[in-house]
Amino acid sequence: MKPFVIGVAGGSGSGKTTVVSHIINSVGNDNLVLLQHDAYYRDLKHIPFEERVKQNYDHPASLETELMIRHINALLSGYSVKVPIYDFKNHVRSEEYSSYTPQPIILVDGILIFYEKELRELMDIKIFVDTDDDLRLLRRLKRDIHERGRNVDSVLNQYEKFVRPMHLEFVEPSKRYADIIIPHGGENKPALEIVNSFITEKVSHMAPDFEQREDEISKDGSLVVDTDIHLFDKKTKPEEKAK
Repeated sequence: MKPFVIGVAGGSGSGKTTVVSHIINSVGNDNLVLLQHDAYYRDLKHIPFEERVKQNYDHPASLETELMIRHINALLSGYSVKVPIYDFKNHVRSEEYSSYTPQPIILVDGILIFYEKELRELMDIKIFVDTDDDLRLLRRLKRDIHERGRNVDSVLNQYEKFVRPMHLEFVEPSKRYADIIIPHGGENKPALEIVNSFITEKVSHMAPDFEQREDEISKDGSLVVDTDIHLFDKKTKPEEKAK
């Protein structure tokens, strides 16, 4: 049976990682392949480091999305893939790579994955994680300083020059393509419960040994009816603009 493709998008620092982790915990790591758009940044070994740091890494052109599309199509056809490993500190691809074999679920994660029509049309369900700008900036500061070896000034300069303008131009407009929008980020527990139920129902028949796994969120014993989650009927969404 053809794998089920789930896309999770949202602005930088929106809480995508929390949502992705929740999905993985729910369906089981053995049942899915996680493809992160960040791994597909173009290799800039051919230019000096001083020039690399000046590049706009929040523009769609900075990513080799065509390679990600080929990899998803290969997994859908039953073939294994070799995914690049990116060095965020030096802005180059590593000499190593990650190997993935086909699984019942393909989970695609990235801020710009809904921008490219060819990529989003491969997805069976598209989830957008929506969070206030100030909170996203704080999260990005923490991540880039602790995980990517940046300093405060470089992070803020990049945010002002590239991140915010590109978010307004490319990321925020792509929200209209989502099937599900999760407001308030990855801490919206009731919304995550609904996403979990929806996905497990869709994919439970795809893996013979698949079982819905217990998750920390489901242990609080409560489920709020008013979840503040937006579900869109594809038939009622605005016409997509030709690209």
